Amino acid sequence: MATVSSTSSSSSTSTTSAATTAKTSAAALASKTAKSLLDSLNGSDNIDTGALVGQLVDAQFATRKAQLAAKSDQLTAQISGVSTIKDTIATFTKAVKSLADGGTLTSQPVSSNAAAITGTTISGASIADLNTTIKVTALATAQVSTSAKVTSPGTATFGTGTLTLKLGTATYGSDGQMTGFTTGTNADNSAKSFDIAIDSSNNTLSGIAAAINAKKTGVTASVLTDADGSAFLSLKGATGTQSAFQLTADDPASDLGKFDVRARGSGDPATLPTKLTGQAANAVLDVDGARVERASNEVTDLVAGVKLSLTGTGTATLTAKRPTAQLTDAVKAFVETYNQVLAVVKEQTDPINGKLRGDTAARALQRTLQSLSSTSLLPNAASGTPSSLAAIGVRTLKDGTLEVDDKALSAAMTRSPDAIEAMFAYSPVSKTGLYQVMQSIQLNSSSSLYGLGASTNAYREAQADLTKRQSTLDDQVTRTTDRMTQQFSSMGARVNAYKTTQSFMDQQIKTWTKG
Repeated sequence: MATVSSTSSSSSTSTTSAATTAKTSAAALASKTAKSLLDSLNGSDNIDTGALVGQLVDAQFATRKAQLAAKSDQLTAQISGVSTIKDTIATFTKAVKSLADGGTLTSQPVSSNAAAITGTTISGASIADLNTTIKVTALATAQVSTSAKVTSPGTATFGTGTLTLKLGTATYGSDGQMTGFTTGTNADNSAKSFDIAIDSSNNTLSGIAAAINAKKTGVTASVLTDADGSAFLSLKGATGTQSAFQLTADDPASDLGKFDVRARGSGDPATLPTKLTGQAANAVLDVDGARVERASNEVTDLVAGVKLSLTGTGTATLTAKRPTAQLTDAVKAFVETYNQVLAVVKEQTDPINGKLRGDTAARALQRTLQSLSSTSLLPNAASGTPSSLAAIGVRTLKDGTLEVDDKALSAAMTRSPDAIEAMFAYSPVSKTGLYQVMQSIQLNSSSSLYGLGASTNAYREAQADLTKRQSTLDDQVTRTTDRMTQQFSSMGARVNAYKTTQSFMDQQIKTWTKG
């Protein structure tokens, strides 16, 4: 199964300490700003208003800025944590599906004569008791027709008119050619008949083939090119007695009549331009002595849980081979991957450093995972039949991880192999088995009403609110900066005036004392 990895983070701890660090920094900045102001007043002719205002504003808002930044980092970490868990659970569920759907964990039919019959297990079916003998007398075949050779297929045209294609049953003579045809009917009793219009836009060999295929009747038209450049129009129907076809032009004497596929009439020549090279017929087989027919060589409704592929005539016995070793490996692979997934979830919900330590949905998921081994995977199992992982030797340790008891698993595999196979079986409609339980866990944990989806929505709403608070704070910083700039500019002007007066008085005093 897939390996799940994670990266550790201590963002929750750094978020907690950010506010404390901001307070210390703000105090230091305020002290530095006061000193700068005094230095400017005492030793400089001009006050650097921009620098002073910037320092004062930073000192005033540093703590709030740090708190918002820390909260933003925390929310980002929480959203990331939720995404990590959701991706991990989705990957795990997909891996369980691949494990169950691969076909290696279900009993497979074994044929004693693969030249006549092979088989595969239908998804979700159990064939543990399979033992069937089948004799194939004839394979299902399709009617195939080939037209007369067309020497210039790229340029030759065949007039205009209507070709009528009918599906039904046909009789054939000893030469393989059609001797009779009965048109079939649809469920509403309408005839299985299709009119195909041929005009100047499609009256070439390839155009006629495309027009027939466009009707999607089950009859496929192909243009077969010979080595000398000439070509034939080939028509092939589906297999089965009721899939014979007839093609006729509205004017048999026209050029389109050269493609007629029909029984020879009394006024026709000894041979028609189009010949049959295959006849529509059903497969004929005996299943445990009972004679049956099928229209296809792929049969899904004769042997319960098995899709038969008829490959030739002959007799074969089908039995089941149980994948004991593969099931044992699957249990161990599941446990190994489960422990990796649990480690990711526990890292996110760690009560000290976990990004989601206070997230109820994440912690609920962790509890669900830790109870997985005791969850019933086969609710309708008979009394005494194991229905959970714990019942087949998968035990839960104190830290919540799982461990396989090899002896218990081996005993369960011997005693109840069908139950273990059913636990790992896949079916898109079944409500039982490990995959279905994991799919339910994934859906519930991702719910936007009560699961991790709801957590993501809450964190994003908090981010939006934080953005508004940040915008409000930015406005306050701007207003405060403007007000202080104006105040310090006015104060600077007064200080400069005082210094000018002081300088004048110093000069006067010096003059007086000299005199």
